[in-house]
Amino acid sequence: MKFKKQLSLLVLVLSFLSLFSCNSIKTDKEENPSVMLWYDKPATNWSEALPLGNGRLGAMVYGGIEKEVIQFNEETLWTGQPHDYAHEGAHEVLSELRHLLWEGKQEKAHRLGNERFMSQPFGQFCYQPFGNVVLDFQKHKNTTSYKRQLDLEDAISSVVYETEGTIFTREVFASEPNQALVIHIEASNRGELDFTIGLDSPHEKYEVLVEDDEVILKGKANNYPKILDAQLKPYPESKLTFEARLKVVNEGGELVKDGNTIKVINADNATLYLVAASSFVNYQDISGNPAELCEKYLSKLNGISYKTLKDNHIRDFRALFNRVELDLGKSDISMRPTNERLTSFKQDEDPNMVSLLYQYGRYLLISSSRAGTQPANLQGIWNDKLAPPWDSKYTININTEMNYWLAEMTNLSELTEPLTLMIEELAITGQKTAKEHYMLDGWVTHHNTDIWRGAAPINNANHGLWPTGGAWLSQNLWWHYQYTNDKEFLKNTAYPILKEASRFFVGYLVPDPNNPEWLVSGPSNSPEIGGLVMAPTMDHQIIRNLFANTVEAAEILGVDAEFIEIVKEKRAKIAPNLIGKHGQLQEWLIDKDDPENEHRHVSHLWGLHPGNEIHPSTTPALAEACKVTLSHRGDGGTGWSRAWKINFWARLLDGDHSFLLLRNLMVPSITQGVEMKDKGGLYLNLFDAHPPFQIDGNFGATSGITEMLLQSHLRDENGDYFQDILPALPSALSNGSISGILGRGAFEISIEWENETLISVEVKSLAGNKLNLRYNGKLISQETTKGEILSFIPTDFKDLLNL
Repeated sequence: MKFKKQLSLLVLVLSFLSLFSCNSIKTDKEENPSVMLWYDKPATNWSEALPLGNGRLGAMVYGGIEKEVIQFNEETLWTGQPHDYAHEGAHEVLSELRHLLWEGKQEKAHRLGNERFMSQPFGQFCYQPFGNVVLDFQKHKNTTSYKRQLDLEDAISSVVYETEGTIFTREVFASEPNQALVIHIEASNRGELDFTIGLDSPHEKYEVLVEDDEVILKGKANNYPKILDAQLKPYPESKLTFEARLKVVNEGGELVKDGNTIKVINADNATLYLVAASSFVNYQDISGNPAELCEKYLSKLNGISYKTLKDNHIRDFRALFNRVELDLGKSDISMRPTNERLTSFKQDEDPNMVSLLYQYGRYLLISSSRAGTQPANLQGIWNDKLAPPWDSKYTININTEMNYWLAEMTNLSELTEPLTLMIEELAITGQKTAKEHYMLDGWVTHHNTDIWRGAAPINNANHGLWPTGGAWLSQNLWWHYQYTNDKEFLKNTAYPILKEASRFFVGYLVPDPNNPEWLVSGPSNSPEIGGLVMAPTMDHQIIRNLFANTVEAAEILGVDAEFIEIVKEKRAKIAPNLIGKHGQLQEWLIDKDDPENEHRHVSHLWGLHPGNEIHPSTTPALAEACKVTLSHRGDGGTGWSRAWKINFWARLLDGDHSFLLLRNLMVPSITQGVEMKDKGGLYLNLFDAHPPFQIDGNFGATSGITEMLLQSHLRDENGDYFQDILPALPSALSNGSISGILGRGAFEISIEWENETLISVEVKSLAGNKLNLRYNGKLISQETTKGEILSFIPTDFKDLLNL
């Protein structure tokens, strides 16, 4: 009976919305639970609020009744100022650090590293909240028929409820075309809309004033939460200033200034336009004028109706979001509120909930990473804390890279542009770090960066001194070429960065004293376990991958033959992957792995994923060793750790184990503080819980689900990519279809399956490359032309033994 009542309410609400909707694109939209989050009560905390974003502005909508709070961010508001983090003279102790580690004097090496080798200051700066839109509806009591939702396809958050015979609706969206957060509120009865509008901020220095129909917030960013770093040296002060303007447009009734708020009285509806900016120009320049920027944003809204703004927004968002559709079916249980669906998923394993989480990852990336913006940080663009966990910056020993795993494969290639720009900037600041810390050419970045593009090692030598962050980031540039075949990008953007990253490691690698024929990395660490060491396996896998990508890029472009020969020679000498006494893949050159350690990082499996040097079909012994390692680390961990393991098991072609990790991720988390142990999951708004919130687990889950359905990282003897269809399909997802995903070699692929068996596959060749389509041990191999669309059924595949 409860379900029938909820369904009846849903029908009534949708009927109402269709009458009052300003969306001329589609007014009779069918409820699709795979692209809709909804709840029957307001959010009670931040991790229940619903996220909106246009890449630059982020907002969290609580859906309150008597008081609505919309917490918002602008991506460039950080603590600090332009800063060079390099430690002058650090290279003077590099040789000593290596010798101490080879002699087994790790603690002494830690002390020396902290004294002479680390960033100045010891840490980096943090991403900041901007402010709050506060809406008071004092007359809205005794409400019924409440519903709030987030439509992923249209990127609109809405609230609807009834009080004293009047139905009130709110719609909120973050427009990328018009660079504003738009809030539309209306009443079903004329003249019944009364509320008060205000702005505030958590920063110490701010003011709020009203000018005509605008509420204006002005302020200066707080200083970094810590006054002194670990060596009692002061953090530079924060110098960014900011401004937000909230313009109110009413139909019917009147606007009345009330101190630093605006009252809307007896209106039919009202639309609020929020714009915001900081003085940030780029990582070297903070001379921007936020007031002028806000005035510019608002001026471009003049004369544009709400209907037009909404249509523009929907059209823009759908152009990205609707490229990929995942249909895993739906049932009655799929129609329940999202919090109920999450709570019961471990028992009912509703496939439609998997579709929802999948598309939520794509939604969040579209919302937090658009052309011309900063890349998505640890929390995307959403943060309500002045001292956020891990500074809500860029952790590049897994987290930032995981943010973008899904981008190319789920047909969102252009959303990598902000990450590419950050890598280009790090390739500049990293040159100073390479010279000052290592006395080497090229560029290097360690395990974190911030908006000021810090490249030096931070926090503590026992985990911060890890020089392969830039090398890992460079993989994303190579992926972009693999998926798009864009040779201009390869020539002008990717290859120069790959080359200079390789130049650094050509000089950095040193012979191992016990195995002088091998080159090893160090000082370094295996994130974030075991302390400062020589020769961690992960480093060697990343550097091999960097060198291989650099070599191939140079050969495609026909450049730098002499340098490439040096890179090839160095690559051939890098210490190999080793199998240890427990049958595990060794995390270090020394066989010291602890089978009882269930650490969240599984760094030495990088070569399995996101690397490509370990696979059951090409290196079966190493693949089995990876399974042993994963059995030691367990099927739990933090949210992002579980997400990475989804990808690991998919690469090991074990779809059911991959789904087990997905199921273990899709459990409700209530822990709001930092928890490093086995407490990962999802918050009720489906944000990934480390805990606390870290967005990487959302993106990693979408990547992992894609890896279950399509893998394209393996190649034939001519270097052409295999498109492996349904390589790790879980039995729990036995029926379904997906369209629009991408494979390396520039292929757009759609797949349909039933009873765990392929029904059909459609391939669009985007670049005219050779197609190798592989399914269940059988192959289709043929040349293609650019733009050609090919359709296949299982009988079209030929047995590999007969080819």
